[in-house]
Amino acid sequence: MQAEIITIGDEILIGQTVDTNSAWLGQRLNEVGVDVAQVRSVRDTPEAIVGALNALHEGTELVFLTGGLGPTKDDLTKHTLNDYFGGELEYHPEIYDHIVELFRSRGREPNAMNRGQAEIPNVSIPMHNPYGTASGMLFERNGIHYLSMPGVPYEMKGIMKESFLPWFMENFKIDPIVHKTILTAGVPESELAATLEDWENNLPAGLSLAYLPSAGMVKLRLTARKGNPDENTAMMEERFAEARELLGDCVYGEGVSTLEEVIGKMMTEMGVTVSTAESCTGGSIGSMLTSIPGSSAYFLGGIIAYANDVKVKTLGVNEADILMHGAVSEQVITQMARGAAKRMKSDYAIATSGIAGPDGGTDEKPVGTVWIAVHGPSGTKAEKFQFGHNRSRNIRRSVLMGMDMLRKELLKAQRERAKAEI
Repeated sequence: MQAEIITIGDEILIGQTVDTNSAWLGQRLNEVGVDVAQVRSVRDTPEAIVGALNALHEGTELVFLTGGLGPTKDDLTKHTLNDYFGGELEYHPEIYDHIVELFRSRGREPNAMNRGQAEIPNVSIPMHNPYGTASGMLFERNGIHYLSMPGVPYEMKGIMKESFLPWFMENFKIDPIVHKTILTAGVPESELAATLEDWENNLPAGLSLAYLPSAGMVKLRLTARKGNPDENTAMMEERFAEARELLGDCVYGEGVSTLEEVIGKMMTEMGVTVSTAESCTGGSIGSMLTSIPGSSAYFLGGIIAYANDVKVKTLGVNEADILMHGAVSEQVITQMARGAAKRMKSDYAIATSGIAGPDGGTDEKPVGTVWIAVHGPSGTKAEKFQFGHNRSRNIRRSVLMGMDMLRKELLKAQRERAKAEI
C-alpha cells in the first residue's frame, strides 16, 4: 500500500520548525507495511493544500496531512478540506466535552474559538486526539483515505497510536515490509560497494539493498516488500551473514545500535576502563561515551587539552616534541593517549589532535588533518586522517574514527582472550 504525507505550515517552509512528523510517520507506516512515496510541505493556504491534494502519485491509497488545525483564523486546513470534500461543519458534543475536560485539567476554561474545534466536516470520521483540542479527521474519496491531524508532534502521535492505527489494522490486512540493517564504520561507501559488488549482484529477487552514508559511517539496509515476513527475515539473515564475512571488522552492529552502545557493552563484558585526551574534538568523545546509562562503570574521565601548555603539564607531553613536530603529529598524539591512561589509571585511552578548521592549516598540514591514538594493554596505535574543510564534519568524523579505533582494539583483545582460553 502506498501513502503520501503533506505537512502544512509556513513555519516549516521558512525553517522555523523542523518537520519531525514526516520521519516519525514514515517509520510507523513502514512497520505496518505501508510505503511512503512522497513527502511534501505546503503553505497554510487553500490553494496550496488543494494543489497538493490534486497532485498525488498514481497508486496512492493513504494521504496524511499534519498542521493547520487550531482555534485561530490562520488555521485553514479544516475549512479547506470541508470544501474540498463537499461537506458541512457539524457540531460533536463528545469532542467539546473532551476539550472542556482538557482545559479544566489545566485550570482553564475554553472560549468560543475552542468550541468551534468541536465542529468537523460531516463527510469525515472523527479521530480522537487524547492530548489536544483539535480532532483528527478521516476522509474517503474514490478509494483513497485522507487523515488530517494537528502539527503538534505529540498530538499527531496520539491520534495515530490511539485512533488511526487500530482502525487501519482492523480494516486492512497487509504483509509488513521487512528491513534488516547492518552498521559499518571507517570505510567509505564506494569501497563497501566494490567489496560487495558480486554479493549484491547475486541477491535473490525481491531483496533490495540501500547504502545510507553519513559522516564516517554507512548503513547497509536490505528490504523485502512482498512475501512471507518470516521467510524474508530468514533470507536476509543468511545474506547478511555472507556480507559480514566479506566486510570483516568494519561491521560494528545491527539495526539501530550505536557505536557508543556497542563499545559500552564490550567494555562492560570485558571489565575494562577508558579515558580520553581531546584537543580538536573538545570533549565530544567523552560526551558520546557518557551518553550511555551505566557508563560510569568503564569511563573514568577526560582531559580537554586544547592548549599546548595543558598537553605538557597535564598529560606529560614532551614540549620539545611539540616544538619539533607540532601538536598535530604522531609523536604528540601517542604521548597524549599514554598520558591520559597513566593520569586516569585506565586500561584504554583515546586521544585526538587536529586542525578542524576553517583556519589554521598549512601546506604540510592542511585543514582536516587529524591524528588519533588509542592506547591499551597491547600498546599505542596512532593513525593520521585527512578529512575535509567543514569544521563540524571534521569534528564529528574525528569522534567516530576515535571510537571505532577503540572498538577494533577491544575486538583484538577479545580474540586474544578467546585464544588464551582454548
